[in-house]
Amino acid sequence: MALSLGWHIVLACMGVGMPALLLIAEWRAVRRGDPDCRRLIERWARTTGVLFAVGAVSGTILSFELGLLWPGMMGLYGEVIGLPFALEGFAFFIEAIFIGIYLYTGGLLSPALRAWTLVPVAVAGVASAFFVVTANAWMNQPRGFTLDGGRITQVDPWAAMFNPATPPQTVHMILAAFMVAGFATASVYAVAMLRGRRDRYHRLGFAIPFTVAAIVTPFQILVGDLAARFLAHYQPVKLAAMEGLYRTGPDAPLTIGGFATGEGLRYGLEIPGALSILVGESTDTVVRGLSEVPPADRPPVTVVHLAFDLMVGIGFFLLALSAWFALAWWRRRDLPRSRWFPRLAALSGLAAAVAVEAGWVVTEVGRQPWIVYGVMRTADAVNPAPGLWAGFLIVSAVYVVLTVVTVYVLRRLAGGERPLAPQEPEPEPGQVPS
Repeated sequence: MALSLGWHIVLACMGVGMPALLLIAEWRAVRRGDPDCRRLIERWARTTGVLFAVGAVSGTILSFELGLLWPGMMGLYGEVIGLPFALEGFAFFIEAIFIGIYLYTGGLLSPALRAWTLVPVAVAGVASAFFVVTANAWMNQPRGFTLDGGRITQVDPWAAMFNPATPPQTVHMILAAFMVAGFATASVYAVAMLRGRRDRYHRLGFAIPFTVAAIVTPFQILVGDLAARFLAHYQPVKLAAMEGLYRTGPDAPLTIGGFATGEGLRYGLEIPGALSILVGESTDTVVRGLSEVPPADRPPVTVVHLAFDLMVGIGFFLLALSAWFALAWWRRRDLPRSRWFPRLAALSGLAAAVAVEAGWVVTEVGRQPWIVYGVMRTADAVNPAPGLWAGFLIVSAVYVVLTVVTVYVLRRLAGGERPLAPQEPEPEPGQVPS
């Protein structure tokens, strides 16, 4: 399940973010008659089609794994959390129908009407992410049922879907999707610019997605802070693992790095009182530590803590890169002139994807040993049948094939990025896509 989710989540992010990027490019092309924008649209549309098809395969595998790997959870709680999966199915089919219309009606519809077919694609992509994440939010804050003698009664699917964890988790994930799609797309053109392709087409291909991601990034940092405060009240053990905090009390330190050993965190950089300030805006704020629960009820602290530090570190790196871009654009209406900017921008897509993976490690591993927080342990939910390793090897082989095929096709598409006409000379300072 971890392999499937880790592989699928990046494609899911692209599926949420790419239609929005295409819609922005379509709007620009229709409004200004921009030929470079039209070329970008054709490249991005093909890429979106490929990623959507591959994501549909990996998403189907995940849906089967829910029932095959977790019969203890789905057998008991399926009626509670079935609603968001059903709604996600509707969203997926709406997205599939309209992305087909968009891809295959280039010569049949007017540019403006064709652009409008992207609106349901973009909305359905965001809705899909929302519905799936509500199910995961329920696993963190189970609501909408009564457990009576091992039986589920008084089921309220809407209360289950709109549980307390739904707002912070869904917003955090959707913003992350736009960051991954924006930075990943921009990084392709950053690499091209490092190789000397600084014509208007490549600058525009960089500027549109990077601007979207740069706008989203500070909001994501804010939502991440709110999500951490949410955990302090609703999942204090997870927050304690994220911060490597063992002792309950005020003046709780914020620790960067370090490894869990016994009843403490070693080799980390402590900032006294910082965690209490972040949680309650005062060093007097009491933050609960891991010592309040027995070791059997604690998640793997080192894994969760380092994954959280990695996610936060990458988030602030992308925030700094976005601020650099914004400052240069505000001062000169130009990209930053330093050659270090495209070098770092070329890494931004990979960095954003790693941050999403680290975030899901925090979400899932930080909930352990529970699969449904405080109600059902992971050991009680997993399929006890022998032979799961064989299934794991088969699924791994499938993902290897999918990875090879996807990379091959995308590289072939990237080969078409070469200019159709001789490149423009490198722009003078101030010459940017208007």
